Amino acid sequence: MPVFQYKGLDAGGKAITGIIDADTSRIAKAKLRKQGLFPTEIHKQEEGASRKGESILDMQIDVAQYFEFVTSRDVSTMTTQLATLVSAHVPMAEALSALVDQTEKKKLKVILSKVKERVNEGAPLADALSDHPKVFDNLYIQMVRAGEKSGSLDSVLLRLATFADGQVKLQGQIISAMAYPILLGMVGFGILMFLFLTVIPNIRGLFDSLPGGDELPLITDIVFFFGDILVGWWWALPIVAFLVVFLFRRWIYSESGRDRWDRIKLKAPIFGKMNRLISVARFCRTLSTLLVSGVPIINALRIVEKVVGNVHIATAVNNATTNIMEGASIAAPLKASGEFPPLVTHMIGIGERTGELERMLTVVADSYEDQVEATITALTSLLGPVMILAVGGTVFLVAMGLLTPMMNISSMIK
Repeated sequence: MPVFQYKGLDAGGKAITGIIDADTSRIAKAKLRKQGLFPTEIHKQEEGASRKGESILDMQIDVAQYFEFVTSRDVSTMTTQLATLVSAHVPMAEALSALVDQTEKKKLKVILSKVKERVNEGAPLADALSDHPKVFDNLYIQMVRAGEKSGSLDSVLLRLATFADGQVKLQGQIISAMAYPILLGMVGFGILMFLFLTVIPNIRGLFDSLPGGDELPLITDIVFFFGDILVGWWWALPIVAFLVVFLFRRWIYSESGRDRWDRIKLKAPIFGKMNRLISVARFCRTLSTLLVSGVPIINALRIVEKVVGNVHIATAVNNATTNIMEGASIAAPLKASGEFPPLVTHMIGIGERTGELERMLTVVADSYEDQVEATITALTSLLGPVMILAVGGTVFLVAMGLLTPMMNISSMIK
């Protein structure tokens, strides 16, 4: 069913915009009037096509839609709302209609409208969601599919909403932890740019005009060298930065580069422990959520392999999947890999023997997520002073480079 975008007025005369699905624009207008709305503009939501009878120059292009993204928080909020509606025994089509009406983000409105259209045609919700892999990942779709097959979609959606909220919370903690150090770095960079571009050229002119001005201390020569680069080659710095980022990304996306980079992330002196904690916590939480939702363990492990975010841990999970298919345990290959802490493999082994694997995974996930939060808090408290020392130390070196010859200016003149 086509989707139409409209502008109009409500019963109170307030301007409104939105999206509605209908076979034709006339039917769309009739639907809007039944809702007490008075459309002034209505056109079919199509990509790459202009409206009938309208020239390209007359089209109104919504530039904002090209810069609009559906975030993890948007999906988390939408899942919580859908879980609430399904738990209240609201039919799926009506629940999706309610989500379309209350969603403010245009891009998500269009996606939910298309999902609703597929569901109205008789498709399962999981199949309708799978048409939009950039918004709903494989984990999301597999959990919804398991919930539909087991008849417990409401509880699965609630677990999925809780899981998504946890992931959003973790991302928020990491972003919040990095915000203050990044701000300090930007301030420090701004101070250095001001010194190099305004103060240092003037002082250098003073030194050059003095007798013996070409015999400056090494630290002063270094400061002037960087000043020359910033003043004379400032336009090349963004190009060099772009090339470095491009080559680095190309390297980490190659098989050997990704393998080496993921190993560095796990072995780094300070951040290695946190990266391992995050990957292990994600493994335990995701596998537990999938198993509780009724996803078969082989399928669950294959999904987890794609979401752990590290090649070496994913390889260990792949070996565990092979072991399960051969009738062996999960814990043995995880322990042999050396990538999982002993506590994790021990708890998984107990869970396999007692038949409480899901509960043991949940306990480990809770414990490791608490450790991740504590580690992030500790690193945050350390990064601030470290950045202050780094910025202050750099400014101090620049100042020494300028003050050292000034203190010897009398001897230079003689």
